[in-house]
Amino acid sequence: MRLTLLPAAPLTLSPDDSGLVTEIEAYLASLPAPARHPVPYVCPYGRTLQPWNAEHPLPRRTMLDRLAHRPARPVPVSAAQHLGLTSRYLTQHGWLQGAMWDATGRVCLLGAQAAVLAHGYGSPRTVQTARTQVMEVLHATGRPVASPDEYNDRASTRQSDIHRLLERAALRARQLGL
Repeated sequence: MRLTLLPAAPLTLSPDDSGLVTEIEAYLASLPAPARHPVPYVCPYGRTLQPWNAEHPLPRRTMLDRLAHRPARPVPVSAAQHLGLTSRYLTQHGWLQGAMWDATGRVCLLGAQAAVLAHGYGSPRTVQTARTQVMEVLHATGRPVASPDEYNDRASTRQSDIHRLLERAALRARQLGL
């Protein structure tokens, strides 16, 4: 007598057969219902990345600007707003010492101020007023230098120092209504 072995049928188990789905559903049903919020919940510890100029309108060329082949008029900003934009520009593009900018796009304090102006925010007078406020803060905090750029390029200066300096200068400019 000869025995013939037949191939065994493959064993297939689905989650339903194991009872896993039923167990998970029972567990989820035992949890308290989530609180219903009238507005979507936003985590206070994070936010989405935004461009450095997200809070300000983009400069727009008018029809007359196009016909005259000239750039758009700059968006008017205060000295305090300029200093805030400068800080955000530095955050997004990176900070640099010893040069105005490099091939990767990093900039120094002066480079960031020039970039904000070149992107159409404020006027040369706004930049000068902002730089005056930065100098006032430097002198008031016991760091007498010939220019903000000299402070930027000091070996002991860190990027956080520049942001703190810009924040203090913006606060001072706001207090003076500049």
